[in-house]
Amino acid sequence: MSRYGLLLASILFAAPVFSAPVSEDPLERRMLDIAKDMRCAVCQNQPVSESNADLARDVRRIIREQLEAGKSREEIIAYFVERYGDFVLLKPRYEGAGLVVWILPISFILILGVSAFIFIRRRLRAQLPPPPELSEEDAARVRAARQQEAP
Repeated sequence: MSRYGLLLASILFAAPVFSAPVSEDPLERRMLDIAKDMRCAVCQNQPVSESNADLARDVRRIIREQLEAGKSREEIIAYFVERYGDFVLLKPRYEGAGLVVWILPISFILILGVSAFIFIRRRLRAQLPPPPELSEEDAARVRAARQQEAP
């Protein structure tokens, strides 16, 4: 190993000794936990926690300020719902218009499943019409074809 390789290896192995431990701000974690359940009004269908829009940054700042003021998660979410409506929630509530959002897809899938079951069941039970009777001329052709194959 060359001198430079030895120097590089010693720097790489010594680097962790001089690094500082990573510490996470618990307030930041709580703020991001609340922000991930809220929709960015600018970015549509992107959580506030992941958006880089100016509005999302302002919302994160407001959430942090309210956490510092001692407000609970429910109070902070109610604050934003009061200003932006239920649209600000990524996961709609189980009441009012949100109830329709939860029930409609489930009922649609159930109706489709029941309809498919009934349709398939009727198709399997349906009797096929009897085959038409062969005319005397067609029967003669079949007999002639069988006799040609049989040698």
